[in-house]
Amino acid sequence: MEVLIDNKNGTVWDIPVSSVHWKTSRIGKAGTLDLKVIISESLKFPINNGDIVRVTDGENKIFYGYVFEVGCKQGDEVNIKAFDQLRYLMFNDTFTFASTTASDAIKKIAIDAQLKIGIFEDTAYKMPPLVEDDKKAFDVVSKFLDSTLIETHRNFVLYDNFGALDLKNIENMVIPADDFYIGEDSLLFDFDYKRSIDKETFNRVKLRQDNKQSGKREDYITQDSTNISKWGRLQHFQKVDEKMTTAQITDLLDKLIQIRNRETKSLSLEALGHWKVRAGSFIFVYIEKLGIKEYFLVEECSQKWESGVHTMSLEVKII
Repeated sequence: MEVLIDNKNGTVWDIPVSSVHWKTSRIGKAGTLDLKVIISESLKFPINNGDIVRVTDGENKIFYGYVFEVGCKQGDEVNIKAFDQLRYLMFNDTFTFASTTASDAIKKIAIDAQLKIGIFEDTAYKMPPLVEDDKKAFDVVSKFLDSTLIETHRNFVLYDNFGALDLKNIENMVIPADDFYIGEDSLLFDFDYKRSIDKETFNRVKLRQDNKQSGKREDYITQDSTNISKWGRLQHFQKVDEKMTTAQITDLLDKLIQIRNRETKSLSLEALGHWKVRAGSFIFVYIEKLGIKEYFLVEECSQKWESGVHTMSLEVKII
């Protein structure tokens, strides 16, 4: 493994490391890198906030980001925390968009933030005009992607690909099973499997439309009585734009109940590490004990390299 520090003044040096911890999340968080490095002459090789960090392992390009925190104790070990480019979307501002696609809107936000753009796949669906005042840029990005998912059932992920932001359909993030999979006879050494209706499940949808001119409001409701009898009533409520037509509201009702009226299946995996895996990837999991033999979406991925041993912890779910 090679860890390079670039102080942006033309000086680049290779830093010996004792441990590397790289973590990625699919939604709303920047990728992080925590390093423990050995520097016996800290004044000769200073590491400062804003320095560039590049981590590679052979042909694997693992991380490209920027130092945000440096700490040390007695001895030669220095602790470094770095973030990838997505960290620079954690600012608040006012965002105004005419009707546009998520891909175009996110690209504009990123370019305005002076971030480097990589591959942006077309999300196709055009959202209605949007105004968000004093909102975090990352939250606005998530809103565009959530709306695209609801309207099209197409799920996109924004991530930093070694120094350039990529936006991809998760269907194009599949790691083929004949290339890599996790199972009882392949890398896996522990798991925790859950089926839940606690967080992302609802069987009743209530949409409310206010009419400011008439002072009246109208509610639109759809529900699954069978699942209500099984799980109890789990309601999702939201207000919709007064400009929406009845047909548009009904369509939104149908889409919301279709996406959320089901159990979520999540799986935590502890396995030997593989640098191809990151949040947003689709990986094949085969656990005969659970009857699992299918692809899962990686929600959280934590890769650790320490004393020459590479492991990873994954939070995955079925889409």
